[in-house]
Amino acid sequence: MQAGHFRSEHDLLGDRKVPADAYYGVHTLRAIENFPITGTPISIYPELIKALAAIKQAAALANHELGLLDKPRCDAIVAACQELMAGKLHEQFVVDVIQGGAGTSTNMNANEVIANRALELLGHQKGEYQHLHPNEHVNIGQSTNDVYPSALKIATWFGIAGLVDAMAVLRRAFEAKADEFADIIKMGRTQLQDAVPMTLGQEFSTYAVMLGEDEQRLREAALLICEINLGATAIGTGITAHPSYAPVVLRRLRDITGIALETAPNLFEATQDCGAFVQLSGVLKRVAVKLSKTCNDLRLLASGPRAGLGEINLPPMQAGSSIMPGKVNPVIPEVMNQIAFEVIGNDVTVSFAAEAGQLQLNAFEPIIAHSLFKSVSHLRNGCLTLAERCVKGITANADKLRATVENSIGVVTALNPYIGYANATAVAQEAHATGGSVYEIVLRKGLLSKEQLDRILRPETLTQPAPLDVLVKPQ
Repeated sequence: MQAGHFRSEHDLLGDRKVPADAYYGVHTLRAIENFPITGTPISIYPELIKALAAIKQAAALANHELGLLDKPRCDAIVAACQELMAGKLHEQFVVDVIQGGAGTSTNMNANEVIANRALELLGHQKGEYQHLHPNEHVNIGQSTNDVYPSALKIATWFGIAGLVDAMAVLRRAFEAKADEFADIIKMGRTQLQDAVPMTLGQEFSTYAVMLGEDEQRLREAALLICEINLGATAIGTGITAHPSYAPVVLRRLRDITGIALETAPNLFEATQDCGAFVQLSGVLKRVAVKLSKTCNDLRLLASGPRAGLGEINLPPMQAGSSIMPGKVNPVIPEVMNQIAFEVIGNDVTVSFAAEAGQLQLNAFEPIIAHSLFKSVSHLRNGCLTLAERCVKGITANADKLRATVENSIGVVTALNPYIGYANATAVAQEAHATGGSVYEIVLRKGLLSKEQLDRILRPETLTQPAPLDVLVKPQ
């Protein structure tokens, strides 16, 4: 079988020489040649490799339990799968992340690597498939059409768990800043115009609450991807699988992954429908949109240092210009913005791929997988980076913030309950026309005393509802 640095393998198209030291085989070799698309192999997503290994291990144990796979072969397959789940041999998963064939190349890559490693464990050479075959033994009772989407769901489930953890790190960073800035008063803005006073702590608490909401939305989306179609084989009939295979492999897979997986009630629907992926992608887009808005705010609030708002200071991370000395840019929020743009684009890709499915199968799950894995991974890394290299180091320009409030016309809104809307409007118009302060104009007009103004314009009064006993009653 082996000659020089190659071994000969056979498939339906004929014989091919495979590198002798490769754990993959002829099917993977053809996929390498057929799909030179991105240059990025599926090994970039270790969760996918581990999910495939978990499924193949569960299948081997189920088929042995059902009397379809002898113990020596089962044990060898299980041992090979456990090595993959421990991170070994991932470099042998070489097919491109974008591929035709509904994921068949990925499934065969896994079958061949597991088979060849199992052969070694049994004392045989790679490629001696008469002893243990990628299709006949590793893939028994399976099809790409139930293995691949199930692996995608398991891998995504683990990815979501990591993303939720990263979002919690960022949320806690914003919560800490909200506490730190709780007593720092500033002007709020609507439509980039002066609105009413608030505290910087209230502003930062918003970012924390938005993250907390989306953590919960992601947990809800994760529940949808716990429904798998193992046992469906090609289209949902379960052809070639043992009648009891689906419940047995589910039990084994639950034990291996620790995930509360469920077999879909209708395997025909589950094999062709990508709705769970569309739902998850939509939630990831929601996360991205809100994170990008938050980063827009951070960049705007930190703009300057002298010609912008300059209300907060982002920690300087690197020189900002090759020509302007001393310039520092908001590079961490900027990279988070770009991640968000990518995730939004990925959602469009997932939507089109899910819509393009035909009849009993969606052939475009590889691009769905690639898009989801990128979105989850990049959002996770972005959240951790934003927390550690930006939010935790933010400082406030408290004196400037208070001076802005004192000089703002918008503060007149706080006087509405005390002097009425008409008087407040007249004061605002005069302040805008003359450049005078609201405080001085109100005093000169005799609308309120100095003591009343000082009490009303205290931070704790400006940033909460007015006391009921001072509200101006309609005439």
